[in-house]
Amino acid sequence: MIAVETGLYIGGVCDLKDPKTLVNTGITHILTVDSEEPVLQGFQTKFVRALDESSTDLLSHFDGCVRFIYDAVRTPQSSVLVHCHVGQSRSAAVVTAYLMKTQKMSLQDAYKKLQQIKPDVKMNEEFLDQLSLYESMNCELDTSSPLYKQFRLKKITEKYPELQNMPKEVFAADPAQTQNSEAVYRCRKCRRTLFRHSSILSHSVGSGPTAFAHKKTSGVVPHASDKDGQTQCTSYFIEPVQWMEEALLGVMDGQLLCPKCSSKLGSFNWYGEQCSCGRWVTPAFQMHKNRVDEIKHISISALKSTD
Repeated sequence: MIAVETGLYIGGVCDLKDPKTLVNTGITHILTVDSEEPVLQGFQTKFVRALDESSTDLLSHFDGCVRFIYDAVRTPQSSVLVHCHVGQSRSAAVVTAYLMKTQKMSLQDAYKKLQQIKPDVKMNEEFLDQLSLYESMNCELDTSSPLYKQFRLKKITEKYPELQNMPKEVFAADPAQTQNSEAVYRCRKCRRTLFRHSSILSHSVGSGPTAFAHKKTSGVVPHASDKDGQTQCTSYFIEPVQWMEEALLGVMDGQLLCPKCSSKLGSFNWYGEQCSCGRWVTPAFQMHKNRVDEIKHISISALKSTD
């Protein structure tokens, strides 16, 4: 057990074997990030069930863990121990997230500081990626962020490899069944509403034609450019929507057809697909832009204000 700062310690499960030492050190709170919940008495506790594996989602727990640590540290005469099994990866990820959020540190600086304090700290690469995503969201879990939605979809794919019994919340609400002022996209053929603007999972533009070197034999360059020569995406990549559920469950890839007229809208692949810009998107629910129309809602009050 090593002190990171006043009131905050990091350690392993072995530190729980001597409760008397914990009390003498001033530990009043214990945050466990491990596969099994320890039996503890006389402490305020929080347990996050997590394996030290690439499929583990720690990102979704960072805010709650940071809040638990912060509440303990700011309470007079209280200290908190954050531990996993050996105190090197899972607990290190949580403590790094805490330093990033409370001390306004970058991931690189926070991780470097922790390694200086505890040299045996070594997070797995997936946790570093999740911390990087946390940093990009300004250390505040934003479930509406396209980056977070894409991350969560990848974790769902890893958790349910057979793609059966997936939680219903994976699928966005069907905009044809609900009212909303947000812009929507409709089937160009039958006008059926398909998805909302907030369902689009934006991605950074890829390297364009160079990403398709393996397709040179076709004689066709699979990309589009605007007048300035910038590579353009010819499809929208979106989160899965409720009307897709029957087609997606238990199937790794296939076509996406309009639920009303059955015209082809695009395709899906849980392992990922390459966008026309060259960027690989995983998992991919691809809707071709030339098969849908964007519909923006204009409020009556907005029209009146222009009179």
